Amino acid sequence: MRTTLACAVLMVLAFDSMAQGSPAAQVEVHFDHPEQFRDASLASTGYERGADAEVMKALTDHLHKLGQRYLQPGQQLVIDIRDIDLAGRFEPWHSRAYDVRYLRDITWPSIDLSYTLNQPGQPPRQAKEHVSDKMYLSRPGRQASSDRLYAEKAMLTDWFRQRFAPPSHS
Repeated sequence: MRTTLACAVLMVLAFDSMAQGSPAAQVEVHFDHPEQFRDASLASTGYERGADAEVMKALTDHLHKLGQRYLQPGQQLVIDIRDIDLAGRFEPWHSRAYDVRYLRDITWPSIDLSYTLNQPGQPPRQAKEHVSDKMYLSRPGRQASSDRLYAEKAMLTDWFRQRFAPPSHS
């Protein structure tokens, strides 16, 4: 059973190729039981489970942008996100910093997901994966980014490119 939030299930057309006669690529994102996710809230003080709408919307929007960039017209990708563990941890014992996420070598981001890629004339490609980035602290551009989900988005970009980009985009 999937928990449906207003922002949790979205379908976006990735290419405006309808004018060319081929169906547009599509990305659909579902969050399975986000209330049970390990650590998917930016507003949490750290010990309760669950995901907030801000995280789900940001990750959904990012996956749609990746679909626009890497999927071919006619492809349909359905991603079921089953768990999220954001980079860093809240450390509420720090005075006046109870809402700060501390990034450490041992607090890398990870996302459990499954996907189905449908392509015209080919059988569906399905897989379950555990996506993580243990080297997230050494990513170029991390220091200059003010995006609170920079590590998760960079990790998903690498994963998406490796799985779905045509050879010329790799």
